[in-house]
Amino acid sequence: MISLDQLGAWTGPKVAGDLPGPISAEFLARQQQYESNARSYPRRLPIAIAEASGSLIRDMDGNVFIDFLAGAGVLSLGHNHPELVAAVTAQLGVLTHGLDFPTPVKEAFVEAQLSMLPKGMRDRTKIHFCGPTGANAVDAALKLCKTATGRGEVISFQGGFHGSSHAAMALTGLVSQKQPILNGVPGVHFFPYSYCTRCPLGLAPDTCATNCVEYLERTLGDGNGGVQLPAAVVIEMVQGEGGIIPARTDFVRRVRALTSELDIPLVVDEVQTGCGRTGTWFAFEEHGIEPDVIIASKALSGIGTPVALIMYDAKLDTWAPGAHTGTFRGNQLAFAAGVEAVRIVRRDDILGNVARRGEQVADRLKALLENPWVAEVRGRGLMWGIEFADPTNGDPAGRLASAVQSAALRRGLIVEVGGRQDCVVRLMPPLNVSADTVDTACTILLNAIRDAQEALREV
Repeated sequence: MISLDQLGAWTGPKVAGDLPGPISAEFLARQQQYESNARSYPRRLPIAIAEASGSLIRDMDGNVFIDFLAGAGVLSLGHNHPELVAAVTAQLGVLTHGLDFPTPVKEAFVEAQLSMLPKGMRDRTKIHFCGPTGANAVDAALKLCKTATGRGEVISFQGGFHGSSHAAMALTGLVSQKQPILNGVPGVHFFPYSYCTRCPLGLAPDTCATNCVEYLERTLGDGNGGVQLPAAVVIEMVQGEGGIIPARTDFVRRVRALTSELDIPLVVDEVQTGCGRTGTWFAFEEHGIEPDVIIASKALSGIGTPVALIMYDAKLDTWAPGAHTGTFRGNQLAFAAGVEAVRIVRRDDILGNVARRGEQVADRLKALLENPWVAEVRGRGLMWGIEFADPTNGDPAGRLASAVQSAALRRGLIVEVGGRQDCVVRLMPPLNVSADTVDTACTILLNAIRDAQEALREV
């Protein structure tokens, strides 16, 4: 096996030969032999990773890729940011695991997170540390709201994704994930989300008056509507796995107004959008609302050391001691990295970079709107999706999106797919990505789309 110090210098994308390369193929074969059939990413992105730095990944065969997946949004400051590495390294010799005992670094982490909230929320917000995944925080949010309200029903939205645990999966719109699992968590009601490209009510975009939220308003206001007053309404400001679908501001504000009027806790799932991904620290800030519960996880540490939490209005804190626990909720390494990440975000104007690079992506990809197979290019900050659809009937073109992903990988760019029938190519680079890297990645992507369309035409 080739050693890392034999791979040479690497400063940009470089792919030689077929993928997977011979060494990666050996790793993938052993993975298939020993790991669960549920593994997913290496099926579409057939590489074995040797090392990474910043926005680049190098595989075991020496191929270098620009990483616009970033650990599914976890690596907000890229791979192995030196200051985050130093913070984690220093903490290693002090304390690594602390359950839910108070510690100096945990207190600093709490203060840092609260300081990033809108001013009106800081003094009335409490934090609960969960197990180290976003899905566990979703479960915690449901338990909190059910305990506080004494109600059992929950409202979620079509197209949403909230995790793969038993309860989080129940809130997720993806039917195929739930079909094999009998006796799922009951009491979840799905309502349409403001996805205007594929209007859930079948209306033309130019006739829409946010009718999807009106459906929710009418149902909850109808004594014969069939839905009891719920314990919570759970929503994403941008549906990530659902295909990078930003909610319309009118939709969000009306949902907030409705839940406030009916005294229903509004839970905003910021697992993927949080910590600056959309250009504000939390995506809900763009819409000028304040939720009752915030779910956060992925990018809290900035480096991939796991931590998940919920932040919520103190009036909901009716839990008994031990109501929601988790052995790994005291990850001191994640706390140390998270404190440093917030400092870097402020010092380096990372949110400003997100806005500037987002505008750059929009400008580079606007030419795709002339492509008849591109239904929409959409996003916020550094969270972008390109939806492909058959121009003859509007059906999701998942086969084309998959071909684009493969073509991009062969040219040295890692992207993900999602949305209905996986018809959306998704871009989620590190938030400190440079203009040059964005420019290179967009050039690769545009060429990959051309390659994929030509290959499918030939077939």
